[in-house]
Amino acid sequence: MEKYQTLTGIAAPMPLVNIDTDMIIPKVFLKTIKRSGLGVNLFDEMRYDRQGNEIADFVLNKPQYRNAEILVAGDNFGCGSSREHAPWALADFGIKAIISTSFADIFYNNSFKNGILPIVMPQDVVDVLMKDAEKGENARMTVDLENQTVTTSDGQEFKFEVDSFKKHCLLNGLDDIGLTMEKASHIDTYEAKLAAERPWA
Repeated sequence: MEKYQTLTGIAAPMPLVNIDTDMIIPKVFLKTIKRSGLGVNLFDEMRYDRQGNEIADFVLNKPQYRNAEILVAGDNFGCGSSREHAPWALADFGIKAIISTSFADIFYNNSFKNGILPIVMPQDVVDVLMKDAEKGENARMTVDLENQTVTTSDGQEFKFEVDSFKKHCLLNGLDDIGLTMEKASHIDTYEAKLAAERPWA
């Protein structure tokens, strides 16, 4: 996983509440175990009609938001079934941060494990950020994980809280495998000791 850098990018406004994981990535696309390739089907039922044509008024189909890296969303984002494909699809599309008043617990934790920063903000702050995102591609928002701030295009800065361990993992690009590999020397020592004590094992 890449180290999480300070992000300045386009923020897309998605004021819908209760965006569930089936809306993020419909179940028909869950056959793969690869993390790549799902971005094209992100929000599939909202992005495309039944003939596979783009729905012009869906936010991520609008020219100014096609390269969005931040989502400003309604309450309870990522609810529903506990599918890790949801953050996979968001990350593959290019989303690196999501701002909402609340997230479903499993989605929230899965996001960190896949290099996405979910940020919880009070409703009044989300309202400000939503209005800023509605300005389009010229309104670049900045997410600074190190200093735990979100800054609007006109310079308004808002602090956010994040678990210190999750922050450490994102800043250092550590997923579950990366965390295990940090202990590689201890694992090697243990395996060598075990081999000496139980050569038959």
